[in-house]
Amino acid sequence: MIPDNSAVAKRFAGIFTPIATPFTVDDVVDEAALRRNVARWMQTPLTGLVVLGSNGEAAQLDDAEADRVIAIVRDDVPGAKPLIAGTGRESTKATIAATKRAADAGVDAALVRTPSFFKGQMTSDILVRHYTEVADASPIPVLLYNVTMFTGVNMQPDAVERLAMHPNIVGLKESGGDIAQIAEYVARTPDDFTVLAGSATTLYHALCAGCDGAVLALAMLFPDECVRMRALVSERRLDEAMALQQQLLPIAKLVGATYGVAGLKAALDVLGYEGGLPRPPLRPASQSVIDAITREIDALYATTRT
Repeated sequence: MIPDNSAVAKRFAGIFTPIATPFTVDDVVDEAALRRNVARWMQTPLTGLVVLGSNGEAAQLDDAEADRVIAIVRDDVPGAKPLIAGTGRESTKATIAATKRAADAGVDAALVRTPSFFKGQMTSDILVRHYTEVADASPIPVLLYNVTMFTGVNMQPDAVERLAMHPNIVGLKESGGDIAQIAEYVARTPDDFTVLAGSATTLYHALCAGCDGAVLALAMLFPDECVRMRALVSERRLDEAMALQQQLLPIAKLVGATYGVAGLKAALDVLGYEGGLPRPPLRPASQSVIDAITREIDALYATTRT
């Protein structure tokens, strides 16, 4: 039976992090490191985890690896914590198959990115049809995933408005920083449709625009601060929230747009997690990048944890 939006959507409100996938020097998934990282994140106030998001290098894994990573993380995430898995593929058929496998593994929702190889043909009508067919076939709720920085496809508010009416499409992650577009998503969808921000550099503004939470790479590193930001905005302590946004901004930029996955994994290592190596063709961060990231981490600790 397809669940009703109102019964499940708000389970996915809150602060999630799209966890990294550590690789060994032999370019295989480091399963032990992944388990240790997940165990540590489970001691934080994060709402839940996203496995196989963009920062999990999902595009770099084959289907067998992806399914194994999902199984490992599901084993180590308590049932009370929502687990979301990225299942987007280029074809509708492959996306449905990946989503069904994730559901069989016990995932709570599927995060489905826009197809992008034929980006010029990804009109609102095409996307509505794609997501409708995926949601019709999915045994678990579906979250739309708009990540234009990687796909070159921007899901327009009219498509999101139409898809929000589907009983098995319960929300959207918007990874861009266009606050006007985020506000339009919020305005044009029902109250029980969950809109999640995806950029830590504009988190404060996205929350003020009506987002129900966020899926943030930064929350891998600073879960307490990201959760606190949401609480401050909810409590209308906006001066404090803005101050925290300014404190988070430098490190958010470094592990986001500036150095990407390599910078994020280096930051995880600095903080005692096990980032592991990026999968080639991505290369590890240089020592100068690690030094810059370390300085910003130290600066943030000095301002937020003293």
